[in-house]
Amino acid sequence: MTTQRVLWHVTMSLDGFIAGPRHEMDWMPHDDAENPVVPEVIASVGAVLCGRNTWDLVDGPRDRDGAGAVYGGRFDGPVFVMTHRPEPGGPYLSGDLKTAVGTALAAAGGRDLLLIGAGLARTCVAAGLVDRLVVHVAPILLGGGVRLYEAVDRVPLRLVEESRAGQHVNLEYTLPR
Repeated sequence: MTTQRVLWHVTMSLDGFIAGPRHEMDWMPHDDAENPVVPEVIASVGAVLCGRNTWDLVDGPRDRDGAGAVYGGRFDGPVFVMTHRPEPGGPYLSGDLKTAVGTALAAAGGRDLLLIGAGLARTCVAAGLVDRLVVHVAPILLGGGVRLYEAVDRVPLRLVEESRAGQHVNLEYTLPR
């Protein structure tokens, strides 16, 4: 039996950025058929916890609680938005981060919880709430943008899997809890 995990799944440029200077993501590959790790990750996810800034950037579809926006519609499950600015009738969680992660994990039905949004994921890493980090390193130098991780504290990682998919390198790490 697989243990339920909190996971941060992201594509990163070789120079360490997960989005461009204006949060653009048009440099990322759109054909995941070339990377077998992506459908494996999608299949492991039971729920999503998204940061509010990311939700607003992608204009999360409120009529489907965001499910259609995750992995281009290939994920169909509960999506929650962590925010200090909840709105009535939406998929919003606010307050204590650990409680919000617990709520989203419970909704995942024994499967993994996916974190979306750099700010949210970084905060969860700093709080010791992330179990797994899956990074696809893309063959591009962006020169600026949103860094994968920016914090005062170092976080030791343990590499558990590495593979290649075309020009991309897939790296999977576990994080200390």
